[in-house]
Amino acid sequence: MATDAVGEAAPAKLNLCLHVTGRRADGYHLLESLVVFADLADRVSAASGQGLSLQVTGPEAAGLGAEPDNLVLRAARAMGVTDAALVLDKHLPVAAGIGGGSADAAATLRALSRLTGRPMPSDAEVLQLGADVPVCLAGRPARMTGIGEMLAPLPSLPPLWAVLANPRVAVPTPQVFAGLSRRENPPLPDLPPAALASAQTFTDWLGSHSRNDLVAPAHTIAPVLAKMQASLAATPGCLLARMSGSGGTHVALYASPEEAMAARQSLAAAHPGWWIASGQILA
Repeated sequence: MATDAVGEAAPAKLNLCLHVTGRRADGYHLLESLVVFADLADRVSAASGQGLSLQVTGPEAAGLGAEPDNLVLRAARAMGVTDAALVLDKHLPVAAGIGGGSADAAATLRALSRLTGRPMPSDAEVLQLGADVPVCLAGRPARMTGIGEMLAPLPSLPPLWAVLANPRVAVPTPQVFAGLSRRENPPLPDLPPAALASAQTFTDWLGSHSRNDLVAPAHTIAPVLAKMQASLAATPGCLLARMSGSGGTHVALYASPEEAMAARQSLAAAHPGWWIASGQILA
């Protein structure tokens, strides 16, 4: 049923691991990843309007305009919507490896479907918006394979809290993939039920059975990322520190909100130039 105005959250997407297992003839890389979402989010609002418009607001709006190729507007066009006033309240850093643009596109699809009553685009049309848009549209923990279009829901995860850090240094995704020394790497093992017993057993399994194959090229492009990962890993209570996606955001996982909050505060004091936030993993 259509309505007059709606809003949708666009949560940060976190790759807890990222295995690059091959490359298709069309150049797309084959990936295997465990993806979760944090309660840190942008927000997309949509209201009835004449023509299609986009306003970008929020603390991370600088440098992100309402150009026609903005993923929010592309998502609206994929829905066939020509009359809507959209507002993107931007809180996640741009091009940070946490799916901000893809999450914004997915939130736009959800908002416009509610606003207009139109059905969602086809799976193929959603994938054309970006490889991360399908998992962001699903919005729940998943094992992601293929180029991002194949999703298998994960069982309920143990409670986890996270600190996200980004040094505000450009880490262009094409350069990261171009820097891979190997494109056929071992696959991601199946996640055993025993690994989900607690935050400790889950992060222990991640640390010993999974990896992010893009770390080496990303850290070569931006050496500060290695320092940032070490800083996160050194915080009291950190169970695992990993780069998300192709960088440059890194995530540290904790078993309690108090440990995550303390880590965020100490890191923010030590590195005032970094973007740092803490929140809960959405189970």
